Amino acid sequence: MSGNFVLVKNHIRYNALFAFSIAAMLFSLLVDTPKEILDGFVRILQSPSNLLTDYMAVGGVGATFFNAGSLTFLIILSLWSRKQLVTGPIVAAVFTVFGFSLFGKNIFNSFPITVGVYLFAKLEGVEPNTLIMNTIFGTALSPAVSYICFGMGMPFVQGFIISYLAGIGIGMVLPPLSRSFLKFHEGYTLYNMGFTCGIIGLFIQGVLGSFNLSINTVRILSDDKELAISIFVYLFFLVVLLCGFLLNGKSFKGYLALLKNSGRTPTDFSHMYGHGLSMINMGLLGLLYTTFVLVSGQTLNGPILGGIFTIFGFATFGKHLRNVLPILFGTLIAYFLNVYDPGSVGAMVTVLFATNLAPISGEYGIVAGVIAGFAHVSIVQNVGVLHGGLNLYNNGFAGGFVAAALMPIFESLRNSPVLQKLRGQHEEHN
Repeated sequence: MSGNFVLVKNHIRYNALFAFSIAAMLFSLLVDTPKEILDGFVRILQSPSNLLTDYMAVGGVGATFFNAGSLTFLIILSLWSRKQLVTGPIVAAVFTVFGFSLFGKNIFNSFPITVGVYLFAKLEGVEPNTLIMNTIFGTALSPAVSYICFGMGMPFVQGFIISYLAGIGIGMVLPPLSRSFLKFHEGYTLYNMGFTCGIIGLFIQGVLGSFNLSINTVRILSDDKELAISIFVYLFFLVVLLCGFLLNGKSFKGYLALLKNSGRTPTDFSHMYGHGLSMINMGLLGLLYTTFVLVSGQTLNGPILGGIFTIFGFATFGKHLRNVLPILFGTLIAYFLNVYDPGSVGAMVTVLFATNLAPISGEYGIVAGVIAGFAHVSIVQNVGVLHGGLNLYNNGFAGGFVAAALMPIFESLRNSPVLQKLRGQHEEHN
């Protein structure tokens, strides 16, 4: 832990988050006209939104960024009105919302889930602020609301009532389930809510199937290479990196200490190492993965940008260069050896979101991280059918299984008397 680090006042953190959400909405006006944005936004709100539905293909770039910016703004406004402290987990949640609002979340399908969590808090007699992470991350199941309302052919009023009742019900069961499932993987996947939502999505899929109501899988993706998006993203990450550098005394001092942290949940880098170093880490990871995507020849569409912004957000809550790179190498090795297309959008999305397993490499080393990344590719290809694309955090769902399976093995190997003796002999020899 760094001894002399900088903490930024809470209201300044809120101002920065508000500024980003407003910048995203203003960016929408640079790429499309107000009429195009409005028409596209309506199409987004009426989309079934199950995986993979790229809102850029549904409503256009302008409407997509307006949707993401406006929903993020409302989330931040809600946090501010509750006087919520802006911590690392909160920052991770805000940017995850922004990322997934590019391909699955909107105000229509997110609202009932947040209401459900609020009602659970009231029924349990607990402060709603204590369940804020459930409120924000639980919107992973937003497509369930949209799909019931718009994807099943029901009249709008009927679909609206049923979908909102379902969304409220989802929100009410999220808090107890998320607490329980955290024990399943013991914090070695950063997307605990993704695993929880995957289990709930499995039940929803089963219930719909029992009434002979199937969920149609989709792949609605934009392939337009918008230079303006690249410029916006790069500028934002560079500004964050520069601000972090300035806050940290115009240096990277202390960053090596941050890199030694395993990142296992819960780990708040901003609290432990200061906002300067935390922002440096965020800027570096954002720039690294954006560059990786573009060098790989991929388009910055909704799902891929969602992955990048999720990595960026979690760079203050568990991810850093040292623990994500082994996962990256593991996923790349898997794609070049198996039968799946390494150049597909789906492959890139998996590479980005597989970083939810970063704590494994942080805790058990590079080889363990490579193995986890490799295993994740195989698992994630087969779990999506369980929830029918109703859970946006499909990689979090897969990551829960990978972490739960590998962690006991790695722990056993680390505690093996034989291996400990060999490591001791190696250290004595050196």
